[in-house]
Amino acid sequence: MTTPVRSSKPPSTPLLSVALCTYNGARYIAQQIRSICEQTLLPDEIVLSDDASRDDCVAIARQAHEAWASDPHAVPRLRVLHNEKSLGITRNFEQAIEACEGEFIALCDQDDIWHPEKARRLMDAMHAGRLPSLVHTDARLVDSQGHPLGVTLFESLSVTRDELAGIHGGKGFDVLLRRNLVTGATAAFRRSLLDHALPFPPEWLHDEWLGVLAAATGGVEVLEWSSIDYRQHGANQVGARRLGLKSKIDKALAPRGDDAARRSARAQALVARLEVLGDKIAPGALESARKKLAHQRHRAALPRLRLARAFPIALELASGRYARYDYGIEGAIRDLLAAP
Repeated sequence: MTTPVRSSKPPSTPLLSVALCTYNGARYIAQQIRSICEQTLLPDEIVLSDDASRDDCVAIARQAHEAWASDPHAVPRLRVLHNEKSLGITRNFEQAIEACEGEFIALCDQDDIWHPEKARRLMDAMHAGRLPSLVHTDARLVDSQGHPLGVTLFESLSVTRDELAGIHGGKGFDVLLRRNLVTGATAAFRRSLLDHALPFPPEWLHDEWLGVLAAATGGVEVLEWSSIDYRQHGANQVGARRLGLKSKIDKALAPRGDDAARRSARAQALVARLEVLGDKIAPGALESARKKLAHQRHRAALPRLRLARAFPIALELASGRYARYDYGIEGAIRDLLAAP
């Protein structure tokens, strides 16, 4: 067992909180609790928010915690919130986060495993460089049994060196405006970020929203290191997988449905929040967000017939907005080929 190092912050005012959300997570929760209790830098508290589980997930979490709690100063304290009715993943995380008392908050899924140095390295990054509002990392993908899949999260997302360099260089908002790279299970952030990010809009997942708001207001940083084993299994509420060529073609040919309207609503929610924040955001962030909104509205208004879409898509592609706010030529092809 790793010997943990307790933070010097008095227990009455926790330094680092863990917002752990559960839903029918009995199979894996004990391993997750143990991995948090084995951190070389211990968090001060775990706030577990259970979203109306139908299994004994919470009881198992309590048992796993009690197994380590013979010395109350050697483990994070555990607080449990129960939802009588399910709130859904974003609202449940919002509830857990609001209940946290720490100056720093780490997000945590029920079915992953923290690597022993995760908390320490995240906290070190919080106090280094540009003093970012949020830090996130890579992750090692594993199967339901915990066996490595031979690929990392960033590899599955095809994260580029340019994207990583952009975040390292203080251009995180431009990177995350184009697409989300922040996976909450790897992330920690300053409590002060909540002054800008709460309430979470329903159009966004909690981790995506925290990432883009941090980038707009205080900055983000990324560690090119796997901080967790990110478990992939059939019951993931949110997961990661690399799309092969066939999957990409199938996705491109799928009906448009309400995807375009959903993307526009997300962009509108971001613009609305940045407008409220005013001079608290980075210069140029609001203008960029408004251009992203215009791009998404353009895509939502594309004609139903594929042939009629070709010219407006070509104009938008030539403007460079597909490259700045989506997947470039890949996004344009997807818009052209999507079924009506």
